[in-house]
Amino acid sequence: MKLLFVADPLESFKTHKDSTFAMMREAASRGHELLACEAKDLSWQRGGQVCALTRRVKLTGDAHDWFAPEAHRVVNLCEVDAVLMRSDPPFDSEYFYATHLLEQAERDGARVFNKPSSLRDHPEKLAIMEFPQFIGPTLVTRSAAQIRAFHAEHQDIILKPLDGMGGMGIFRVGPDGLNLGSIVETLNKHGAETVMVQRYLPEIVKGDKRVLIIGGQPVPHALARIPQGSEIRGNMAVGGKGVAQPLSARDREIAESIGPVLAARGLLLVGLDIIGDCVTEINVTSPTGFQEITQQTGFDVARMFVDALELSLSKA
Repeated sequence: MKLLFVADPLESFKTHKDSTFAMMREAASRGHELLACEAKDLSWQRGGQVCALTRRVKLTGDAHDWFAPEAHRVVNLCEVDAVLMRSDPPFDSEYFYATHLLEQAERDGARVFNKPSSLRDHPEKLAIMEFPQFIGPTLVTRSAAQIRAFHAEHQDIILKPLDGMGGMGIFRVGPDGLNLGSIVETLNKHGAETVMVQRYLPEIVKGDKRVLIIGGQPVPHALARIPQGSEIRGNMAVGGKGVAQPLSARDREIAESIGPVLAARGLLLVGLDIIGDCVTEINVTSPTGFQEITQQTGFDVARMFVDALELSLSKA
């Protein structure tokens, strides 16, 4: 098969931990042809089909110069067997436009994973609203007054922007309410932007667990991102320590409930963020954690992913 990865620049990959690289390596081991482009390389013109300026990815096995340079060529997306949208967040306007180009490619006959319309319909912070039985006390609002009331009720809260990634822009306000007004003004831009507020979950000290769901089925191990030092965030991007561990009964209950629902909407790969017993985010753009889980447990996440991809394509 011919697989096109729409991803960040290949030169930026940290191959020792990059999940897209793990997918590529597993697919190549099965004899699949790999192509890559960036979202900026997608284009469409009336009378034609969505195409991309791509380059063939030939893996070298070298940890540093991991791919052999190939000449760029234009490829119609409907001519490859699968398009894998793996551009990292944030989900900004350009990402949004890319999903529309990919959706047009679907009309041309392309198979795109994750499904472009579902990427748009499941913003990673707000998607949890569909599953209130699995989340902690949560407020989504622009109103400073509502945030103050939420803090008065719950005392210890987390505030975060809806378009943040990697733990950026997350604040904790304790019972003393110190700096709550200033933080709200910073995040909601004096009422111009919507903020998510959640009750602080003390279980974060044991890790913010990334539970991967592939083809509706949970990977049997989670990656607990454990905050270090005085940091409240477990995100790897801000220094969290990743520790793989078997799914708890609650993790599995949540994953087995949410997973099939999202898989039916064309979301082949989903990453749930779970603190304690509560889902805090549902990641659909470019979930990671493949290599850390595989390295620590021996469970081959990339193999499970490519198995699920091949199965989905066989049903076309």
